[in-house]
Amino acid sequence: MKSTIAHKSLRTLALAALLLSGQACKDVLKETVVSAIPNDYINTPKGFEDASKAAYSSLRNFYASERGLTMTEYGTDIYQAGADGSYKGFHFYDTQMNSFVDIIQQVWEELYRGINTCNAVIERAPAATVTDAVKKLRVAEMKFLRAHYYFILVQQFGGVDLRLKETLGPTKVTSRASEADIYKQITTDLEAAIPDLDPKMRSSDYGRATKAAAEHLLARVYLTKATSSAKASDDYAKAATLAQSVIANYGFKLLPDFASVFAQGSGEINDEVIFSVQYTSDPLTNMNTANTNNGDGNKLHLYFGMQYDVQPGMKRDIANDRPFKRLRPTMYLLETVFKDRVNDSRYKKTFKDTWLSNNPGTNLNTSFDNSKAKMTLKAGDTAIYIPGVEWSLAQRAAKPYQVLVPSAYTAALFPTLQKFLDPLRPDLTYEQGSRDYLAFRLAETYLILAEAQLKQGKTTEAAAAINAVRRRAAWPGKESAMELQASDLTMETIYEERARELAGEQTRWMDLKRWGILVERVKKYNPDGAVNVKETHNLRPIPQTQIDRTENAGFAQNPGF
Repeated sequence: MKSTIAHKSLRTLALAALLLSGQACKDVLKETVVSAIPNDYINTPKGFEDASKAAYSSLRNFYASERGLTMTEYGTDIYQAGADGSYKGFHFYDTQMNSFVDIIQQVWEELYRGINTCNAVIERAPAATVTDAVKKLRVAEMKFLRAHYYFILVQQFGGVDLRLKETLGPTKVTSRASEADIYKQITTDLEAAIPDLDPKMRSSDYGRATKAAAEHLLARVYLTKATSSAKASDDYAKAATLAQSVIANYGFKLLPDFASVFAQGSGEINDEVIFSVQYTSDPLTNMNTANTNNGDGNKLHLYFGMQYDVQPGMKRDIANDRPFKRLRPTMYLLETVFKDRVNDSRYKKTFKDTWLSNNPGTNLNTSFDNSKAKMTLKAGDTAIYIPGVEWSLAQRAAKPYQVLVPSAYTAALFPTLQKFLDPLRPDLTYEQGSRDYLAFRLAETYLILAEAQLKQGKTTEAAAAINAVRRRAAWPGKESAMELQASDLTMETIYEERARELAGEQTRWMDLKRWGILVERVKKYNPDGAVNVKETHNLRPIPQTQIDRTENAGFAQNPGF
């Protein structure tokens, strides 16, 4: 059983988080008393612990949620719209993406709820009846989380309201700080937190922020800041130094097998994971408490699946998951990024290619495979196979099952990302997955290092960093074939390597934005978004509720919305 900080007393913690937040409620002018917990509860040892734990819960609103996934993977060069689902405006960049979209409001409000809880713990720490060592550690964790929340906000929205004091009651006094001011605070918080955090996760407190997690996050921040309006000449050097520290100083190591990184259950805690957002199979924890939108469980298993469950020989089951068909991989992802399948194991280990019959029968009518009209399947026989390349009519006809080839892919039928499948759910309709969300892992640290070194002209060092990831991804005996020469390394290499390694892991939209190529790549590789995407879409619309709640029209909307 995982010992996870975000699981413990979650219902109490959500209540405490709501109590401590003033700005982020649904309507700041109509607050409702939700608890009889006194205002000085946070000063007690238990209250101080509960509040510090509550600050972590806002991570669950963004990571492994429909909200966060929509704002990070939809409408990129690697994913386009599937057949079903909400929020397709994020794929198509059309008028459905506007300031009234509920998930934009939910993300905004919950991140500010988390920020306010962090502010409360930091401000009230001096009066808390706990040891100085505990105060120091918890304040460092709060600075890590506050920086984390502001980093999400600034990437999505640009300059936002910079609040560093606890908001104790409703207020309509808000304003937009500059992007430079936000980045200055993020780096200040992380640099202050790093010396006071534990070096690595302890099993008794797994899930809390650590020195390694803060260094990884700060490396990512500097890499992003380097292409922002707040950029400085030493951003790439700082990113590289921090990434090198994470790689060298904390005992992390790449797992030998790429697929094992995503093993569910006990495998979620492994030597490659630097920081994870905690989820649980406890149904009470997964209840959506206090309208905080943090009780949904890990839902990533829902969104990448194709429509296997209505095909002949198949029906929906727990093992194959519940396919919401929200994200379909682009042909660029499948045919360019994952072109090498002889040396690189990641195509096979990223996408599910075989479905075994769980609804057998005789003389079943085929659906998408025109090489045969009928099939007879026994339980456990292959019913669907996706080779990932074109097969001739004769090749397909020779198989006793349906073969889905690229020319037959549709918005409902496509290779299914299998990183997040959740066969441990209690029934086939259950949505609240229990997987931890692996927010920071060592493979990304190597890729951060490679990019930062390449940007400094250190191509030999950059090749060594990226080759560490590529060697791990190789099929046995193909390690040397996977290695790149320094002369071959370009930013295009970085673009593709991050797509191969991190597909679906809530990084791509932010990556394209920070590289300054979002519009270019969507136009080139994503037929859904190509028509409408424009430079305006490098930011999201500010929630209309935030604008309406600000006095004297003091909170400007982002251009174009």
